[in-house]
Amino acid sequence: MRDRLVMLEIRPGAPINEEQLGQSLGVGRTPVREALKRLQYERLITTYPRRGTFATEVNITDLAHISEVRQELEPLAAAQAARRATAADRAALTDLRRELEGVDPRRDDAAELMHLDLQVHRAVYAAAHNPYLEDTLVRHDNLATRIWCLFIDRLSDMAGHVEEHGPLIEAIVAGEPEKAAQLARSHVEDFERAIRAAI
Repeated sequence: MRDRLVMLEIRPGAPINEEQLGQSLGVGRTPVREALKRLQYERLITTYPRRGTFATEVNITDLAHISEVRQELEPLAAAQAARRATAADRAALTDLRRELEGVDPRRDDAAELMHLDLQVHRAVYAAAHNPYLEDTLVRHDNLATRIWCLFIDRLSDMAGHVEEHGPLIEAIVAGEPEKAAQLARSHVEDFERAIRAAI
């Protein structure tokens, strides 16, 4: 459900029906309510008394706030990943690097590219081995991705944005924290510039 909210498959403002959700997932009301509480904490849904639960609207004015957090924390995560990544982390990142090399902007659709982008971010956060940093960045990256998905039809170089991860992954795998931090900051700044240009 989180992925459907992040990728705007559940449209902003759409109602969320607890009962239908439980049936579609094959779970009872308690797990659904717990999941909805978590999604509300992550600002992906909003609950109004006596009205119900809805997918949160995407508010472009949040872009500056989200970017402010990400510009500080994404470089930290990248640098820590370069320092702390295990052999398994480096292997997973190397596999993602190979996948990036196979990106074909004429063949791959925007949704596939967005999923690949999310995978790379999640792998970097996990490789930093700081669960608090990872949790914070996943939440903010989800919110940034919702903004990205809102403007995806107006963004000219989606493949280029995703391919920017290649040098970042190489720096992490090579154990170069300063370079990884600089590339991560540049990636977040480019993201904000691309969105502002599309508005």
